[in-house]
Amino acid sequence: MDLNLTPQELRFRNEARAWFAGNVPKDWVKRRDEEESMLGRFEYLRAWQRKLFDAGWAGISWPKDFGGRGAPVMEQVIFIEEMARAEAPPMANVIALGLIGPTIIAFGTPEQKKRYLSKMLSAEEIWCQGFSEPNAGSDLAALSTTGVLDGDHFVVNGQKCWTSYAWAADWCELVVRTDPAAPKHKGLTALLVDMHSPGVEVRGLKQMSGESEFGEIFFRDVRVPVANVVGKVNEGWGVAMGTLMHERGTFGAALQVNYRRNFNRLVEIAKRIDRSGKPASEDPVIRQKLAQCYAEIEVMRLNQLRAFSRINETGVPGPEGSIQKIFWSELNQRFQQVAMEILGPYGQLAHGSADAFDEGQWAYGYLRSRGNTIEAGTSEIQRNIIGHFVLGLPKSY
Repeated sequence: MDLNLTPQELRFRNEARAWFAGNVPKDWVKRRDEEESMLGRFEYLRAWQRKLFDAGWAGISWPKDFGGRGAPVMEQVIFIEEMARAEAPPMANVIALGLIGPTIIAFGTPEQKKRYLSKMLSAEEIWCQGFSEPNAGSDLAALSTTGVLDGDHFVVNGQKCWTSYAWAADWCELVVRTDPAAPKHKGLTALLVDMHSPGVEVRGLKQMSGESEFGEIFFRDVRVPVANVVGKVNEGWGVAMGTLMHERGTFGAALQVNYRRNFNRLVEIAKRIDRSGKPASEDPVIRQKLAQCYAEIEVMRLNQLRAFSRINETGVPGPEGSIQKIFWSELNQRFQQVAMEILGPYGQLAHGSADAFDEGQWAYGYLRSRGNTIEAGTSEIQRNIIGHFVLGLPKSY
């Protein structure tokens, strides 16, 4: 793995850096910290993504025929990192860009690519991912949502939960059971479902952070055209695994930049917080914990480069993405715990409190981090994947 950027990559980085310097909305940082409805903020981010698309910055590594640049994956990585460094708003259609779009590129028909990809990049159509169920969260293959063939349609019945952006989505990549007699990893099919179809109902799930960014989706006799099958009928497990590998292998590109920025801010706070008459930053235990966080963020950065180096060589992420997913999710929980120790009582102050640091973002970050080891596959499932597919250990039964 070469950690140095090539001359072409350096030119691309400088081009992206210059564009962000002149185009990042001036009101984003202030707006980000204000109390605003998810819908209001989402429409703001949707407009921002459209601006990126019009300027040719959405889908760096996607095919040119569908609105992308057709650039190498490393340029996509560089762009994400520069976006984070510039403190630019995130793009609204994050599930489509990071997971479902690459899945359609890999498994979809020419007609599906033409129909869906450019509208993902422009944020004209928003996507969600219908995988988890109430009784099949960590064990995706145990799902019970059914798709019964009826002429040229599948009739879908069942329920999905913990679905990010379900409340905003126009479309869903849905995994259903189409052959109930087959072993549980067989007989699954991936469908592209119009969320505005009759029989689709979305309900929000309230989180302890106060938001309802996840939702439940209920399907009652929803008719989905056979033309919306991704891959082959009854071979949806491979499609789903492709989606999940993108989620675990590429989704964290900007995280190490965000973590480094949050770390630097926490160091500033530690210099201001009083601890027994001295700044908290002079406490040797606090200094040791901060140093550990710094080292782990650097480890995360290097592991991310290794993961993208593999993608650059093979074109697809591998099971090693599970290592990175465990690492970033548990690192953030440890980091947020250190932040609470430094902030003390101030760490409990939420948005709206006059004495809260950074508009209460630290209290929110601590509460939100509890979900990191659940979303995108629990840490327990990730360890099973690493043991079996990376280390070659036998399956646990």
